[in-house]
Amino acid sequence: MPYFDSDAIKAMTIHHVGNKDTEEGLILSDKKIMLDERLQELLIQYFVAPFKAEEYYTFYHDENLELNELYGIARDIFADPEQFVEDSQRIARKLYDSCTHPNIKSGDLMVVYFDRCSLNGEEMDAIGIFKAENKDSFLKVKRDEEEWSRQEGDMSATADFAMEVHQGINIHKLDKGAIIFNSEKENGYILSIVDATNRGQDAVYWKDAFLEVRQREDEYYNTHAELSAYKQFVTDTLPKEFGNVEKADRADLLNRSVNYFKQNDSFDLQTFAEEVIQQPEVIESFKTFREEYQKENEVVLQDQFDINEEAVKKQARSFKSVIKLDKNFHIYVHGNGNLIEKGRDEKGKFYKVYYEEEN
Repeated sequence: MPYFDSDAIKAMTIHHVGNKDTEEGLILSDKKIMLDERLQELLIQYFVAPFKAEEYYTFYHDENLELNELYGIARDIFADPEQFVEDSQRIARKLYDSCTHPNIKSGDLMVVYFDRCSLNGEEMDAIGIFKAENKDSFLKVKRDEEEWSRQEGDMSATADFAMEVHQGINIHKLDKGAIIFNSEKENGYILSIVDATNRGQDAVYWKDAFLEVRQREDEYYNTHAELSAYKQFVTDTLPKEFGNVEKADRADLLNRSVNYFKQNDSFDLQTFAEEVIQQPEVIESFKTFREEYQKENEVVLQDQFDINEEAVKKQARSFKSVIKLDKNFHIYVHGNGNLIEKGRDEKGKFYKVYYEEEN
């Protein structure tokens, strides 16, 4: 997780980027924003706090990394921060050219140069690109000059109050953001991305059209990709290839996989297969599935890698092992699948659950 000093903002500009498709226009600033100490602290909170995940990206281009426009601008800023204003205008123009769908919202674009931050314990500078699309209403209470009582022991005063409604940016809600860390330049830098409106055309234009990034192949990527592939295998492929696999058995396989990732520091495909899947014919099916999954989803699955704890936590939330029985009961399977049995009698189908204590 990145760390920024409270006064890490060295330079900042603001531009207004409209929707090019609807001809809203682009308004550029030619000066840096002056910031006092209090404003620095608030902006650091607004800019940095939403970046919590360890999911990182890199710039890329299908033909040549040098053809990625934003990569070139970032490289120029890191090489010569004195040209920051002009380069921030280039970023605004790039974003404007990417807003080619009528549903994309206009907004204020804030480009920031940080000179004191750290990533994984390494100090470096960074570039922040933040877009505020949504404005919140807030109330401002005004009062005229107070008239204090002069009586002994009376500290009361009278004044006329008024209330106004204003529109502004909520510093606890960052709509879109990207931080480019000055690290691994030759590989396309390291980026962290936030997209609070990550759906539909929004997701396409911010990550693909504007930033032109792909996920960085690191511990987080490897862990997330392997768990995603395994979950699809258990929920979709396994029942098709091996007949009517009981839901309790599938739940057990999912739970064992999560436990493997929680209890180990590193992943080894063969060890995982023997400890979690166990049955030789299912192991071979899973290995074949992994090869096809990589081609179809354009991902890389490693046979050995270090496990990322944050990726496991995130994926574990979606590994909900729930057996839904009509509209009457839900059975949540969290652990040993051998403690649940399925059967049938004169009343109908049933599940038998074994336990030691009732909480």
